[in-house]
Amino acid sequence: MKIGVPKETAVNERRVALTPDVTGRLVKAGFTVLVERGAGAGASFGDDAYRAAGATLMATAAEAFGQSDVVVKVQPPSTDEVRRCRAGAALVALFQPSAQRDAVSALAAQKVTAFSLALLPRITRAQPMDVLSSQATVAGYKAVLLAAAATGRFFPMLVTAAGTLPPARALVLGAGVAGLQAIATARRLGAVVSAFDVRPAVKEQVESLGAKFLELEIGEQAEAAGGYAKELSQETHARELAFIALHVKDADIVIATAAIPGKRAPVLITAEAVQGMKPGAVIVDVAAETGGNCELTEPGADVVRNGVAILGPVNLPSTLPYDASQMYARNVASFLLHVARDGRLNLDFSDEIIRETCVTHAGEVRKS
Repeated sequence: MKIGVPKETAVNERRVALTPDVTGRLVKAGFTVLVERGAGAGASFGDDAYRAAGATLMATAAEAFGQSDVVVKVQPPSTDEVRRCRAGAALVALFQPSAQRDAVSALAAQKVTAFSLALLPRITRAQPMDVLSSQATVAGYKAVLLAAAATGRFFPMLVTAAGTLPPARALVLGAGVAGLQAIATARRLGAVVSAFDVRPAVKEQVESLGAKFLELEIGEQAEAAGGYAKELSQETHARELAFIALHVKDADIVIATAAIPGKRAPVLITAEAVQGMKPGAVIVDVAAETGGNCELTEPGADVVRNGVAILGPVNLPSTLPYDASQMYARNVASFLLHVARDGRLNLDFSDEIIRETCVTHAGEVRKS
């Protein structure tokens, strides 16, 4: 089976779907890996490293697409990339079908069997393939570094000849993978950290990292299948907003990471709550790409409102492309080894992993 690795074409995307070390493991497992020249350059992986790992270098993206049985990417394919896929080939990438309907329709029309790793079920067997978790780890870490660069104060308490400086107070909203990594990173930098999540089950994880868990009596089921947070009733959400507004007033740093898979990110910090925050406070909205947890977030921009800096970074994992690519590639390799048998795709739709991730097949849209 031939696996194609084209260079990512999305703006500011520096990751690559397979790294040289993972390529070497796949070659040893019997795959042929075709890598477009320069595909790994943005993540500091040179062509020579791929060649040494046993990959065949392709001069153009068209060759990588046209000769591959399976194309692996990070970002959803563009219209041109879909056209380059040969009919009957497969594609593996990270995208939400509901947000990329045009790409999904084009993949079906081209008779490409497309898999989205964003749809992996939250089951034990799928953990080695969980790209959402691996990339969220990167995002949570980098969000704290952005906050540290933007704030006008130290994170740790410092005892100096000029007196003692108290530690920064950080609040993390959402205790999923990104939130837990943000907590751990802020704690390592010396901040006093508190965290909020509507799911009581995460309290132990938050406290194990040395943060204070802020508890709000929800009075309804706040956890959906797979452990994700779910949308709350209007009345409960109003109580949640008031609770968060009370706590952001004292925060120097707020890292907002709350997300609901396949839907707009919930608004947790209202414009009114921002008005009540301290001048010089910083909000890093990790959920900016899906609408933002802060009402005033502008995706892809940094703004100041009422003296509060609101950062709306997009595609944070791509800002740490070396390690983000390493993690992504390992996830992809685990998925490929699961769906391939004896040099062919094993499309056993009774398998939950295959069934839930397959977006298009044989000209039909299976997930939308």
